[in-house]
Amino acid sequence: MGLFENLLLIFLLISISSFFSMSEIALAGSRKMRLRQLFDEGDLRAGRVLQLQAQPGSFFTVVQIGLNAVAILGGIVGESAFTPYFKLALAPLLSEPYLAQVSFTLSFVMVTSLFILIADLMPKRVAMAMPEQIAMALVGAMSFCIVMLKPLVWLFNGIANGVFKLLGIPMARNDAITEDDIYAVMAAGTEAGVLHKDEQQLMENVFEMQTVPVTAAMTVRESLVFFLQQDTEEDMKRKIAEDPHNKFLVCDGQLDQIKGFVDAKELLIRVINGEVIDLKKGDLLHPALIIPDTLNLSEAMEYFKNNRADFAVVMNEYALVVGVVTTNDLQSAVMGSWNLAEGEEQIIARDTNSWLVDGLTPITDVMRAFDIEEFPQSQNYETVAGFIMYMLRKIPKRTDYVVHGGYKFEVVDIDAYRVDQLLVTRIEQDKLLGENINASPLMDAKPQDND
Repeated sequence: MGLFENLLLIFLLISISSFFSMSEIALAGSRKMRLRQLFDEGDLRAGRVLQLQAQPGSFFTVVQIGLNAVAILGGIVGESAFTPYFKLALAPLLSEPYLAQVSFTLSFVMVTSLFILIADLMPKRVAMAMPEQIAMALVGAMSFCIVMLKPLVWLFNGIANGVFKLLGIPMARNDAITEDDIYAVMAAGTEAGVLHKDEQQLMENVFEMQTVPVTAAMTVRESLVFFLQQDTEEDMKRKIAEDPHNKFLVCDGQLDQIKGFVDAKELLIRVINGEVIDLKKGDLLHPALIIPDTLNLSEAMEYFKNNRADFAVVMNEYALVVGVVTTNDLQSAVMGSWNLAEGEEQIIARDTNSWLVDGLTPITDVMRAFDIEEFPQSQNYETVAGFIMYMLRKIPKRTDYVVHGGYKFEVVDIDAYRVDQLLVTRIEQDKLLGENINASPLMDAKPQDND
């Protein structure tokens, strides 16, 4: 054959190799969710790609047969096609045996370079850029190749499957989507500018609803404002004026003897109409929804939905009231900073290395705010105040502190034995090593006497 025929044959082999290379990357890189969406929209080619992905053995066998066969043929044709011309060009400069060796080497480098650039590198980069489109465009031709090479596919695929079974290697791709996969997609969307940082945080909060206990969102027992059935009308007006709320618990003598709740709007209407307010009669009382303190946020939301309620009392195993929670509280836990009014932030930056943190801040919010991967034995507490108490093994006092995760958590305000506020300070690396070397988590807790 002449030079033109040889060149035509080489580029034909390069085109075939490009087809197999592009098909391989496109099928492997195609996203199943995107293909299912296209199939649901009526594109049948996406369904055929999904079928190949479900059983990729035949596909990859055909690809390897094609690539290796073309590479071998390319080497044979290239050597015979270009070596004589290189010999002719180099004959005035070189003599045998160097002329044959150099001509063969140049021919080999030329053919290999063409295959690497045009048959391998460029097709794969194109397929990586738009895998679904390429896979759907080539799926018909690839299915035809699988049918034509079925005997070889059966032989090589059977041998490969036997080896995999012998070695205990799984032969099917695990396409199960995990929570970490979803987090990674959201993080990638934020980096690409598709999602705003607050939107990413909101979606992460939604996924964490099944791990965050309802006690992290409730109003705690010590902060509850409630009516006693024995309260006078003046007592109720004073409580409403001092702590205005939409709903108030009504109890008989003590907080744990719950009779129901009253709506502040109904009380206001009675006051405007000059009617007497008597909580003992019960016509103002509404039955209170009681939920256990073992629920998570998602389960609490389901309780509200099933009972068509927006207010619930949280009780522990001893039938003691530990707090109250509303649908607004659950929404605040999910919405985070989007749902906080000005002045309600639980973590306030003082400067670049220190923050004031409310003691009731959920430990999950602290982990997120300070990029701390985990807290020791975090199943034993729910708030940053609980973390301090657990680490110190005592009721904290002012200036007590705990060092963890590169931060110093120092108690700065106590309210009736409750940790009201902490100062969190970032510790420099050299100072951190000096304080924490060879120290266990409990050894990082430093109680200070409060004279």
